[in-house]
Amino acid sequence: MIATSIRSREEKAPARYRVWWLLGLAIAGGVVLLGSLAMGSVAVPVADLVQALWGQGDELTHTILWELRLPRTLLAALVGAALGLSGALVQGLLRNGLADPYLLGISAGAGLVAVVFLGFGLAFTWLPLAAWVGALATATLVFGLARSATGLSVTRLILAGVAVGSFFGSVTSMLLLFADDRVQLALNWLAGSLNGRSWREVQAVSGYIGLGLILGCGLGRPLNLLSLGEEMARSLGVAIGRTRLTIGAIAALLAASAASTVGLIGFVGLLVPHVTRLLVGTDYRWVLPVSAAMGAILLVAADTAARSGPVELPVGVVTALVGAPFFGWLLWRRTP
Repeated sequence: MIATSIRSREEKAPARYRVWWLLGLAIAGGVVLLGSLAMGSVAVPVADLVQALWGQGDELTHTILWELRLPRTLLAALVGAALGLSGALVQGLLRNGLADPYLLGISAGAGLVAVVFLGFGLAFTWLPLAAWVGALATATLVFGLARSATGLSVTRLILAGVAVGSFFGSVTSMLLLFADDRVQLALNWLAGSLNGRSWREVQAVSGYIGLGLILGCGLGRPLNLLSLGEEMARSLGVAIGRTRLTIGAIAALLAASAASTVGLIGFVGLLVPHVTRLLVGTDYRWVLPVSAAMGAILLVAADTAARSGPVELPVGVVTALVGAPFFGWLLWRRTP
């Protein structure tokens, strides 16, 4: 019965289609990466870009590539992968497609701790770890509010996440608006922005996000078993409590690392897992790594679009402008 259940889910996306989708993602990733390095307020021809990558060419192109665009592009890819995988983990954990770290308030809690941490001028290297502690505390609070006598209610969980996230977001706004009149910084943080990010931020979060990606992509089997139901998973030897705690902690680490670096970016963790399941099916051994790859591609493309116009927009604005209508279309498409 178990094999039949898993096989029926995998038949929605045959292996040959998965291979083609993976090939398409690889090509799309290369194109988006090249476009991110070449496009911007100053366009760089591909030939000059290749020369600068090899340490040749003029000094201006070398500076634009190595000091401005390359670290920003790498950071966008890291953050996008973290958000995409974190959203897939949360949705698989709760077995609900409406869940994501942003909606559950986890990102807001991490962002609040990050703002307080920066306000006291503490070591920047430890910022993602401090944000992770804030994310775990927020997740504990949200899950505590959602638990009732009959168990964990997904509806109560989402409502608690919205309430806690709104409260923490308001506190963060107040702290930023009172911080030496840096209103523009506050707006960029709340909307999510990669403006001004450098190798410093890449070095600060790459270890945390890399660890989270490695551990998170290895959770496909337990998530597949949890999707069969608690009783079935328990009968197959899954320690439900410990497994949920592990999945939640890794998802919080990924979301906190992203929020501590670029602020609050919505819709990536919500939308990417939906699209991934449409492409490769519901087997989490595929969903998790593909969600990370799609999240990276999406955020790099969104950041390229955000800084290619006459006025640079926060990348969170671009993801919301694209994500909200597309998610509405997905809901309409799935409506009976």
